[in-house]
Amino acid sequence: MKVLIVEDEKSAAKRLLTLLKDINPSIEVTGVIDTVKGTAAWFRKNSDPDLLFLDIQLADGLSFDIFEQVKISCPVIFTTAYDQYALKAFEVYSIDYLLKPIDKEKLLRSMDKYKSMVQVAKDTASVDLGTLQNALEMMQGRKYKERFIVKYGEHIKSFPVDNIVGFYSEEKISFFKNNDGRKYVVDYTMEQIESLVNPDIFFRINRKYIINVN
Repeated sequence: MKVLIVEDEKSAAKRLLTLLKDINPSIEVTGVIDTVKGTAAWFRKNSDPDLLFLDIQLADGLSFDIFEQVKISCPVIFTTAYDQYALKAFEVYSIDYLLKPIDKEKLLRSMDKYKSMVQVAKDTASVDLGTLQNALEMMQGRKYKERFIVKYGEHIKSFPVDNIVGFYSEEKISFFKNNDGRKYVVDYTMEQIESLVNPDIFFRINRKYIINVN
């Protein structure tokens, strides 16, 4: 099993390495990187690891920016000293979210969750993140999205779906309009949005618009 660690605190990276080796000595750590830029460069040159441990606040920015620069097709476990990014973490198909300092028992549970979801997806030709996300949502008993997370300037905002009046597409970019009258970019296609929202609440009136029936 190959693991990549992205962590800008040397002590935290060392602790995670030690814990992983204690849990499974056969784990191969392919690298330890401490920046957004360095991580994006690594993924451009290497095949994806089996599992990515990703700190959220890195030396040169938030690790969410990595997903805007390169395609990552492996499961992700986020690690951070702060919990305000939890919702955003799950928007990018992470399978777990660990607060530092990492506890060995919690890390064990995260690894077990990873193994369970890989097992669920083993009959597919390849295990992609969409499959793992669907498996996670099934395990959590969640059928439809209850909120959307968006990046607004330098901030990350969370919007309950009940406050969204509709979704629409312009020049291949998807937006939603909140009940405050403002529009926000959302990182899904209209087809994906249609499958994520409750059809009892949202109705697709044509190719470009999905509206809140209320």
